[in-house]
Amino acid sequence: MSYKQGIAREQMSMFSLDCVITNNNAVRLIDLFVEQLDLAVLGFTKTTVKKEGCPPYNAKDMLKLYYYGYLNRIRSSRKLEAECTRT
Repeated sequence: MSYKQGIAREQMSMFSLDCVITNNNAVRLIDLFVEQLDLAVLGFTKTTVKKEGCPPYNAKDMLKLYYYGYLNRIRSSRKLEAECTRT
């Protein structure tokens, strides 16, 4: 069982997210920072995947989204959703 997965950023398509996001963008720092964290050691207890039900989103992805919203002063979940689809 695994988490819900989106399309890999490295996947070749008509455009790549790495080409669109500038090298000095804060999202790159957020990504690097959260990937280095061990969420289980930090007390995130809901990071294990159960066999029944729909798989959850990856806790690291949700934490990255939270940090992005915090840095950009976005408090509304609807506005965060809109930011996720903005190009």
